[in-house]
Amino acid sequence: MAKKTVIKGTGRALPSRLVTNNDLAGMMDTSDEWIQQRTGIKQRYWIPEGQTMGASDLGLEASCKALEKAGWKPEDIDFIIFATLSPDIFFPGSGCLLQAKLGLDSTPAIDIRQQCTGFLYSLATADAYIKSGLANKILIVGAEVHSTGLDKTTRGRDVAVLFGDGAGAVCVEGVETDENIGVLASALHADGKGADALMTELPASRLPDRMALGLEGDETARYYPVMNGKSVFKTAVKKLPLVTKEVLEKAGMTIDDIDLVFPHQANLRINQAYQQFMKIDEAKIFNNIQKYGNTTAASIPIALDEALEQNLVGKNGDTVMFIGFGAGFTWGSVLYRF
Repeated sequence: MAKKTVIKGTGRALPSRLVTNNDLAGMMDTSDEWIQQRTGIKQRYWIPEGQTMGASDLGLEASCKALEKAGWKPEDIDFIIFATLSPDIFFPGSGCLLQAKLGLDSTPAIDIRQQCTGFLYSLATADAYIKSGLANKILIVGAEVHSTGLDKTTRGRDVAVLFGDGAGAVCVEGVETDENIGVLASALHADGKGADALMTELPASRLPDRMALGLEGDETARYYPVMNGKSVFKTAVKKLPLVTKEVLEKAGMTIDDIDLVFPHQANLRINQAYQQFMKIDEAKIFNNIQKYGNTTAASIPIALDEALEQNLVGKNGDTVMFIGFGAGFTWGSVLYRF
């Protein structure tokens, strides 16, 4: 028998503040029609105005739900992997903050800063830790608070309309079995030459003054995320089919063997272009960006929790593919069978 990495529980958390496209139209020169046409997004959730809430706070709520479904207590966790691009503070990492909020005092924790592919990198890392014997019960969390770092003016509208806050958590465990279940294969990639196409520059340790104090006018945009939308879109629709083929070949499978695809929720138009290029039945692609916007590292675990809740997957033998592309550039895919 071999050790397989099996999902034991999932959970999600969204803040209480619902922000519609019409709400954004009151902040900047945009419209519901403009946003939906370009992104497919209708609404997103942001933390309440003036409230102190970090990625680890949303991560805690999602984690507690996942732990309950898994039948675990916090002290059962061998390892915590926390994926985020919006840590609560500059350092230490949000994984350590979450560990303390779970009431733990020696459980190891790491942060993974791979943005939109953060959950994919986390799941592949957890699989490696489990199969190597370094850990057996791992809590994976993807959590983001984007709203406090967006330029909510007309200058920043192309990026600001995309992002939502939220968290998703998954409990994975090593199980000895002869069944071909759990994580079947993974493929991860990065190309740092595309870093400037999607980034937040400041604060930056590479500068003589990390905070770059004294910025005025357009220079303050350096504190907000910027994106070359055409470059991101073009590269994503090129790389996603390639990594799909790669991970399927690793597992000795074809796209017809997949019951449901969970693409990262960056832009509905990217997911639709991928679906059409791959000739996948629309019913086999799970999209919820319409409701939540782009929650980056949280998007895939949120989608998985929602699909399980709707009984779309989870039956013995159901096979799913997680896939994503994002800042870095980074991209990847993981195949999983229930």
